[in-house]
Amino acid sequence: MKIHSIQASEDAPRLDAWLAKQSDMSRTSIQRLIEDGDVTLNDLPVKASQPVSAGDVFLIREEIVDPFPLPEDIPLDIVLEDDDLLVLNKPRGMVVHPAAGIRDGTLVNALLSYCEDDLSDIQGVSRPGIVHRLDKDTTGIMIVAKNNEAHLAIASQLEKRTLRRFYNAIVWGKLDAVSAVIDAPIGRDPNHRQRMSVISSGKPAITKIDVIEQALRGAHLSCELVSGRTHQIRVHLAYIGHPIVGDTLYGMKWPGIFSKGQLLHASRLEFVHPRSGETIALTSELPPEFESAMEYMRNEG
Repeated sequence: MKIHSIQASEDAPRLDAWLAKQSDMSRTSIQRLIEDGDVTLNDLPVKASQPVSAGDVFLIREEIVDPFPLPEDIPLDIVLEDDDLLVLNKPRGMVVHPAAGIRDGTLVNALLSYCEDDLSDIQGVSRPGIVHRLDKDTTGIMIVAKNNEAHLAIASQLEKRTLRRFYNAIVWGKLDAVSAVIDAPIGRDPNHRQRMSVISSGKPAITKIDVIEQALRGAHLSCELVSGRTHQIRVHLAYIGHPIVGDTLYGMKWPGIFSKGQLLHASRLEFVHPRSGETIALTSELPPEFESAMEYMRNEG
């Protein structure tokens, strides 16, 4: 890891643009580092849009990652494919793109083998085709862009919240209502760099939840992301006192079937195809662990 210290000699209206001018990194790279909590001022996380004051000293933590991942022949579970998009099911345990300490076995490695040069390059050589991400242990459906035009169109739908994303989750405890809207801002946890949390200085975040089944010990939920913050569903459900089963970062450690990662599954996507203009709705079957978990939740013993 490289740590940069940059001191401001004058005021500036916006941090991300100012840092890009002071360093050899792009504004997009700076924004990503800020989003990941790797830029701090006085040991506190910052916002890309905040102003800069003369005398401010910013620390930038930059992970050293090989920028050129290699193709790997890893099977892909493809739901839809055409000249513009690839929609697939991501398995549990697969990291979407290379990061510090993770060079091999990622979805990007698999995509480079399967698609070769037919991937967008807007996110750089280390994240070809990647428009949005799923956490390592979150399963389910996601979109990959094969060209920059498709990438920009899908990214625009994400930004405008017209691309609808639905998830299924198994959580602990009994919920008070069958439906709810969680409207709570999310930002980097100032005390734990790997975690996000509900904090007043965070970005607006909204999750809609509906109870599919309420059992004795827990519940099966449908969740719709209205916004798309890092770890949003995991953070929001923990915030209301119902952490996702298997989520050791925001919930509790548990042996057996609940120790293999959070039971969170991207089950449905609705979007407008960037070329045809057709509304596409795609679904992904739940992993068998969901029913196993609900059998445990129904058990009175």
